[in-house]
Amino acid sequence: MGVMEHDFWHQRWSEGRIGFHQAEVNTFLKDYWSQLELGGQGGVFVPLCGKSRDMLWLKELGHDVLGVELSREACESFFAEMGAVGSVERREAFGAHYSEGITLLCGDFFALSEYELNAVVAVYDRAALVALPEEMRKRYAVLLNRILPKGVKLLLVTLEFDALTGPPFSVSETEVRTLFSQRFDIQRLGSGCDGDKTEVVWLLRDK
Repeated sequence: MGVMEHDFWHQRWSEGRIGFHQAEVNTFLKDYWSQLELGGQGGVFVPLCGKSRDMLWLKELGHDVLGVELSREACESFFAEMGAVGSVERREAFGAHYSEGITLLCGDFFALSEYELNAVVAVYDRAALVALPEEMRKRYAVLLNRILPKGVKLLLVTLEFDALTGPPFSVSETEVRTLFSQRFDIQRLGSGCDGDKTEVVWLLRDK
């Protein structure tokens, strides 16, 4: 991300303008996660995770959870709200906050490498792709396609609506397939209305 994008998200968190944060576990996650057929085993990567409670749900299934989040305030708030004191260490381009099966890498998503994701078997993206403008969505997909381990599966939630502004941004089925079909088989699992927006859930399996 560029400096302007960093400043935008730091300001959103500092001002508490986090309408994208869901206080409850995402319905699509609860309804469709079992279709990844993981049995609660393996590491799950949650990009641009904020302080999402979805990570606790995944941990309670048995997964080791790895999130990446630009805002240190969000990382610290996550552990404070779950009543845990997260230990902190420095890892390459990130500050790593971790406690009880959850590690949050505080830093720029685009600084990730294969090393950080080598234990990941699945990705859960509810708030990352839709948070990025079009050119950054392309960079995001290129990086994921390159650094994710072989055999990984993704549960992806997108939004479709009639507006060009964001975040969140509208991401069409055509764009999802353009970004990911070279590496993944893509299946549309379901959808639902959220006000004037349609939420769509996708399952991506490594070819």
